[in-house]
Amino acid sequence: MGYRILTGQIAHETNTFSKVATTLDHFRAGTLLLGNEIPTARRGTRTALGATFEAADKFGWTLAHPLAAAANPSGIVTRETFEQLAAWLLDGAEGCDGALIDLHGAMVAEGCEDAEGEILARLRAILGPDAPIVVTLDLHGNITQRMADHASALIAVRTYPHIDYYERTWQGAILLDRALRGEIHPRTVIARRPMLRGLDGGRTQTGPMRDLIDRGEALEAAGRAIVVSVCAGFTAADIHDIGPSVTVTADGDTAAAQRIAEEFMDFAWQTRDFVSVHHATIADAVAKARAGQSGADKPLVLADVTDNPGSGHYGDTTNLLRAMIEADLENAAFYAIFDPQAVIAAARIGVGNKGRIRLGGRHDPGAGGGPLDLDAHVVSLTDGSFRCFGPMGGGVWRSYGPSAVLRVGDVSIAVISRNGQANDLAQLISLGIDPLRCATIAVKSNHHFRAAFEPIAREVVTVNGGGLGAAILSRMDYRHVRRPIWPLDDIPS
Repeated sequence: MGYRILTGQIAHETNTFSKVATTLDHFRAGTLLLGNEIPTARRGTRTALGATFEAADKFGWTLAHPLAAAANPSGIVTRETFEQLAAWLLDGAEGCDGALIDLHGAMVAEGCEDAEGEILARLRAILGPDAPIVVTLDLHGNITQRMADHASALIAVRTYPHIDYYERTWQGAILLDRALRGEIHPRTVIARRPMLRGLDGGRTQTGPMRDLIDRGEALEAAGRAIVVSVCAGFTAADIHDIGPSVTVTADGDTAAAQRIAEEFMDFAWQTRDFVSVHHATIADAVAKARAGQSGADKPLVLADVTDNPGSGHYGDTTNLLRAMIEADLENAAFYAIFDPQAVIAAARIGVGNKGRIRLGGRHDPGAGGGPLDLDAHVVSLTDGSFRCFGPMGGGVWRSYGPSAVLRVGDVSIAVISRNGQANDLAQLISLGIDPLRCATIAVKSNHHFRAAFEPIAREVVTVNGGGLGAAILSRMDYRHVRRPIWPLDDIPS
């Protein structure tokens, strides 16, 4: 029997502290593919949808693929945008026998804190109580009881940087095939604790997150669970259901699965203070760059983790860049300042010419630094399009809109018109910057940069640049999270 399967994507990590509301234009600037645009863009790529098309070929499924939508993390999704995205996806669900879809897990819309839970509830109402619904998720999702209730299986990625969406989707496809044939009847349970954060922010190299992922995979291999997913949560979302979670998918009876989930979350609670990364000051980071730049055969990578567009930060803070220019660093590159107005100004000046440009600091000058007025050489102008080739890119095309490279002293500064973090070397190479030849590379990213940049670096230094990320954690201005919750409240161990 040939099955009809709904597939698609709605992915957004919502920073509720951001001033920038997320609209359809933000999805258009990222990914917004409808219907037959999707196979052309995703077949043959190492992405979630790339794996789904391969699985459909293997299992003989007919796919309904109405929507692939992803926007760079930003503020709360407008009600109109959420309703349109949900309508596009769910319009393809009628007549389907099951679903294999890619969501994020930390999307917040106006009037709907649990956007993915709402989508899954609507999908379940269409497909009925017995249809298998398999969902892949980011491990930074704030996973809810409603998501677990309406999905048959929740499968979070197990790497950070996230380089295993392809593998996790294949895992979901095999599970879905077994469920469609009646071999298994997957049901999912969830456990949480009163934690706003934990599991070392989801870092999977070492520490409690690594321990739980390894234990979960051992349980899967032994047949004691179908899926074990560990999520660290997303701390920039001021919502009731914030925080780490463990979901376990079982075949029918969920009592043992619930015990596993609770045991895992006990460990998360016990290790909630564990942190593996400590951030340098700007002064110390720049001093290190200056001391090591002479004769450097590999770049020192400085990562401003407090202005990470991948966490919904503004991407235009200037404190670190200002310090690099004032230190007169040699052979240095900075990726990137999000500033469409500066790109327009650079285009007016023209490639090869020098002019006065006001750069960055437009969203929140009090967090991370205000605008810089620079006398800059315009080195290059591009349309911002390139094909990714790094471990996070999957071979897909991306665009950060009209882009420019400015040079001040010996610091090359990438300026982009669509916000996004640095996680692929092609972002620099497409602009004419050779990252392998730089003495210092500064990026705006929390952790995803490591997939592409750590292998070429002589050392990585994470930096507190004073941006929105630092402001959120210093102010702790949470108003909607459930209480009591650690670390806002004293909770006995």
